[in-house]
Amino acid sequence: MCGIIGYVGGNHGVAIMMEGLEKLSYRGYDSAGLAVLQDDQIKILKKRGKAAVLKAEVNKAHLKSRIGIAHTRWATHGEPSDVNAHPHADCTGQFAVVHN
Repeated sequence: MCGIIGYVGGNHGVAIMMEGLEKLSYRGYDSAGLAVLQDDQIKILKKRGKAAVLKAEVNKAHLKSRIGIAHTRWATHGEPSDVNAHPHADCTGQFAVVHN
């Protein structure tokens, strides 16, 4: 089952969103991802598999942001993959969305 968590605030939002994804994991999912605003650009990381796989990528990327959205996906359309994981961005990279 899918789950969404967002964060806007004064703290390290990436850590808070990753903790939220881990708490949503009991619902079952096949991929996870997040989009954050960093250096006036949207940065998106998304991976097939458990939140721990995404967390490793997040740690490598040194993401720091106070605003973002994160998602766990359970495929009902399209195969579980990095490409099909959420968030999705528009072709200009100016906005990112997740949906259930």
